Amino acid sequence: MAKPDYYETLGVDRNADEAALKSAYRKLAMKHHPDRNPDDAAAEARFKEANEAYDVLKDPDKRAAYNQFGHAAFENGGPSQRGGGHGSGFADIFDEMFGDFGSGGGRGRGGAAHGADLRYNMQISLEDTFKGRETQIRVPTAVGCDDCNGSGAAKGSHPTTCGACQGRGKVRAQQGFFTIERTCPTCNGAGQVIEDPCGSCGGAGRVRKEKTLKVTIPAGVEDGTRIRLSGEGEAGAMGGQAGDLYIFIAVAQHKMFQRDSADLHLRVPIPMTTAAMGGAVEVPTIEGKRARVTVPKGTQSGHQFRLRGKGMSVLRSQARGDMYIDVNVETPVNMSKRQEELLREFAGEKPAKGQTTTSPESEGFFSRVKELWDDLTD
Repeated sequence: MAKPDYYETLGVDRNADEAALKSAYRKLAMKHHPDRNPDDAAAEARFKEANEAYDVLKDPDKRAAYNQFGHAAFENGGPSQRGGGHGSGFADIFDEMFGDFGSGGGRGRGGAAHGADLRYNMQISLEDTFKGRETQIRVPTAVGCDDCNGSGAAKGSHPTTCGACQGRGKVRAQQGFFTIERTCPTCNGAGQVIEDPCGSCGGAGRVRKEKTLKVTIPAGVEDGTRIRLSGEGEAGAMGGQAGDLYIFIAVAQHKMFQRDSADLHLRVPIPMTTAAMGGAVEVPTIEGKRARVTVPKGTQSGHQFRLRGKGMSVLRSQARGDMYIDVNVETPVNMSKRQEELLREFAGEKPAKGQTTTSPESEGFFSRVKELWDDLTD
């Protein structure tokens, strides 16, 4: 009986790339694997065919030979004669799914494991982000045990190689067609056994402790900035390398200033008389000083004044952003009778000959409204 075409077996065309081959094989292997289909000879046969086809087509040299000569390229002990088990094709897929069993994870030979990274949330004021700040923080963490120097063994003793895994930290188990490596249950993956553990750390090689660290917050940091302190995380087990400490900055909302990157915005209410006749106002700055802003005659609400170089510090730079004064003209309230009379007189006073109106925007708006109403029909 003629052998089936490898491309037809996998259900791909002859121009299929490596990714398409792998995807097609993976689906077939998972569907027909004998462990999923016990006592199903047909499924086992289809599994073997898929494995044989993928074993050839995934190899560029074998695929080229197959494309040119077909199955005749492998007649003398080639891959078609050794496709009965779960060969290299399924091993590739299995490794992709479950990782490299021989890597040992986060624990190397000798039992040393990398320490965990830590996170510390710090809230600072807007003034601190402008000037920068040095501060101290207290971080609860795991540090290396001083009594055993991180080895986990009592003084005068040493860890011994685990006899169950011979120091590898992994043991192998056969399950059907699979040979699976698991963490050694005797040493929990350490590869070593501590027969006489340290009394201070109980054999862990580290103890819980709160340590004090000095932190420098540079000027110009923004909300959400992350600062990394290398090696200041948890100490690794059994003398392993320490993790890192990450400080996440949260900038507290300011009662007056609004920040926009390196710029600052300050909403300033000014009296109607100052807006109408002109004048000056003093405003605070982020560095704790004052700045004088000249208000020209006829200033309207929403007008914006720009103070160059009065904004925030720029990170890792000597530059500064700008400060914007957003004007809001305040309408008088709680007026006396005399003030109301004066305003009535002002409202009734006609502009001098040759002068324009005192309220051009409002008069222009209502003029356009009148034109709109005139165009409407009942």
